[in-house]
Amino acid sequence: MAALAEGKLLWEPDAEFKLRAHLQRYIDWLARERGLRFTDYEALWRWSVNDLEAFWQSIVDFFDLRFSTLPTAILASQGMPGARWFPDATLNYTAQVFRHATDERPAILYASETKPLQAISWRELERRVASLAAKLRDLGLRPGDRVAAYLPNIPETAIAFLAAVSVGAVWSLCAPDAGEVAVEERFKQIEPQMLIAVDGYVYNGKTVDRSETVRAIAAKLPTLWHVVIVPARRARLIARALRRRMTSRSSWQAMCLSTSSRCLSTTPFGSSTPRARPVCRSRSCMGMAASCSKP
Repeated sequence: MAALAEGKLLWEPDAEFKLRAHLQRYIDWLARERGLRFTDYEALWRWSVNDLEAFWQSIVDFFDLRFSTLPTAILASQGMPGARWFPDATLNYTAQVFRHATDERPAILYASETKPLQAISWRELERRVASLAAKLRDLGLRPGDRVAAYLPNIPETAIAFLAAVSVGAVWSLCAPDAGEVAVEERFKQIEPQMLIAVDGYVYNGKTVDRSETVRAIAAKLPTLWHVVIVPARRARLIARALRRRMTSRSSWQAMCLSTSSRCLSTTPFGSSTPRARPVCRSRSCMGMAASCSKP
């Protein structure tokens, strides 16, 4: 057997690049604010696992994480499983994101095989997130509800995520190149109330149709009461299939057209217990998800 050898080093950051790294900024902050100095990464890591409370409090302070309700402790229980971090604290992730909004740079830069490089400003991102979040609330989405996403790496995915968590919902995502069975097994575990899905995507010049997969996934999620389609190919065909199943549905365009102010729901820092929701199968649910899904 041939002996293993180190591969060729392709790239190494220079000293200036290292000084700009977030990790180096954190190390400098620890020295300045906490009087802690570490000779190397190994020493920093050792401290982080030996002094858990000091480390995690330093992370909160360094990133200026702003709780809506302050925690009563840093670590209430060290038992595993079952450790409780920052008990009684509440916050909203979307609020933390938009604290960094600025006119000096875009929020999102994106391109694809079919689209040139484009930008979304922070102001436009906030408008789209607020619009979608308002529609999600109108449909009956509440803190603790689960939103399953079957979406690729596109701006709509970031918008949907920020909108869902601004409401206080739990978010779970599978990429559309995942197979039907794998997606079903993953989403069934969280019992989602809402599915946001794309009906296709382009990869290596080939258009991949996912409309039938979306229909099949929706049909096998018994807790589902609403589907939002991000159209790429055949949104109308999916809508007709969902209509036969009596699952309420919406188009992405209709969900993002309104002008709404951002409204945030704070949620516990740790995992919250999902609240039970009735599963409505009657014809009166069509287009009326909000009235059929109240707790």
